[in-house]
Amino acid sequence: TDSISKPMFKPKDHQHLRYNPLRDSWVLVSAHQMKRLWKGQVEKQPEDNIPRHDPKTPSVPAVNPEYDSTFMFDNDFPALQPDTPDPGMIFCPVQSHKTQSLYSVMCFHPWSDITLPLMQPAEISKVIDRWADLIVELGAEYTWVQIFENKGAMMGCSNPHPHCQVCPSNFLPNEPALMQTQERVVVENEHWLVVVPYWETWPFQMLLLPRRHVLCLPDLTAQERDSLASIMKRLLTEYDKLFEVSFPYSMRWAATGSYLKEDMSHLQLHAHYYPPLLRSATIHKFMVGYEMLANEQRDLTPEQVCCWFFKTICKYIQL
Repeated sequence: TDSISKPMFKPKDHQHLRYNPLRDSWVLVSAHQMKRLWKGQVEKQPEDNIPRHDPKTPSVPAVNPEYDSTFMFDNDFPALQPDTPDPGMIFCPVQSHKTQSLYSVMCFHPWSDITLPLMQPAEISKVIDRWADLIVELGAEYTWVQIFENKGAMMGCSNPHPHCQVCPSNFLPNEPALMQTQERVVVENEHWLVVVPYWETWPFQMLLLPRRHVLCLPDLTAQERDSLASIMKRLLTEYDKLFEVSFPYSMRWAATGSYLKEDMSHLQLHAHYYPPLLRSATIHKFMVGYEMLANEQRDLTPEQVCCWFFKTICKYIQL
């Protein structure tokens, strides 16, 4: 009857779909999953005993020429190589195309026992400057210049030394897409925003973007680069505080090469952070089963993530 009221929808209690305009896809949000008895697989927290200069680490100055800031070298086992044979004729529906690329490692700092949130903003600014230079240098030859970082063993990083990967290619990858609105602000400053996208998939996924329309990293002013270094340090520090651990993640810049020679004024510079942790430093999200075979699904709403971050920030302010 009319006297019987329908239950009120609550995002944190009721499953629902959220639209991702970047990929024209839907994400299943099942926040009630956080109430289940099984709290997830517990991983052993990594030991924090990384030596500052380990001669067994291929990235340290002792193994390479001495450096005191950023340093580049070729990846010994790259996923993409500069010279490969042409696969030949194409027969639909099975198709293949020749690819050309480089795969380099860029060290952030000469020390192995440091991470970006522990570096000084001036040191992070040097990393950003090098990123911008690489996009100009490599973009003159390659269609797309992908810069990304995997931090932590949980994200498949076998080298603890602070570094990222630089991978230019002669083809446009699948993921690059247009940034839209619908976000949740976590931290911000004069030039940058860090937001939790309305459609996010990973538990603490973040999107970093400038307040003004910027096409690529080389277009940033010196002030915007310093401001970027500051907000990167703040975001990554808050990540570390969240579960009191060096927070693992994969990060990528949406940056391009000669692809931008066409009119790409509708694009927007942005970076994605994909952390795997779910409830604690030892419990991570599994993208298997339903997520792998049917539809992306998440266990926290973006609003809950923001609330979690704000509580962490307030706790440390009170301390």
